[in-house]
Amino acid sequence: MLTEIRSALRPAIVLLVLFTLLLGIAFPLGITGVAQTLMPAQANGSLIRDNGKIVGSELIGQGFVQDRYFHSRLSAAGDGYDASASAASNLAPGSKDLAERIGTDVAALRENGMAGAIPVDLVTTSASGLDPHISPEAALLQVERVATARGVSADVVRKSVTSTTEYPLFGIIGEPRVNVLMLNRQLDRMSANQDQ
Repeated sequence: MLTEIRSALRPAIVLLVLFTLLLGIAFPLGITGVAQTLMPAQANGSLIRDNGKIVGSELIGQGFVQDRYFHSRLSAAGDGYDASASAASNLAPGSKDLAERIGTDVAALRENGMAGAIPVDLVTTSASGLDPHISPEAALLQVERVATARGVSADVVRKSVTSTTEYPLFGIIGEPRVNVLMLNRQLDRMSANQDQ
């Protein structure tokens, strides 16, 4: 009986070691090597640098609070946009707490001069809490505030929104969206060029 156990155990141990080496070490190293070779920027987090300093990632939202910047989608991740605590609020659609928070956020947007229908992405969080995008409608609703704070015409800011709008892949996969960090960086570059 002991011989039978050993003969059954030996192939199991050999396969465990083999597949651990193959799938736990060789495959991840190979995929990492291919990614670093073919698309190093994406493999390293799509980081954005200004003069060598990392200012963010194309993939992770940031909280912009100044009037001269477009505001991002709300975040429930940690203290806000904390990639180590990525999560949604976990409030059910029928939750009283969620309804009250959304009501408070809509009232605050109205006090800041936003009229008309408020896009849902300005008052709700994404599933990850880290979404770097807002809808074009949410961006266009903020144009007047940003233009006034920057001292430029609303048409200039509106053109920036249009030029940074990303469209669905092949026209069908995804939704139109605006990366808030990229839009704000474009406006900062325009301001820097005007100051020169």
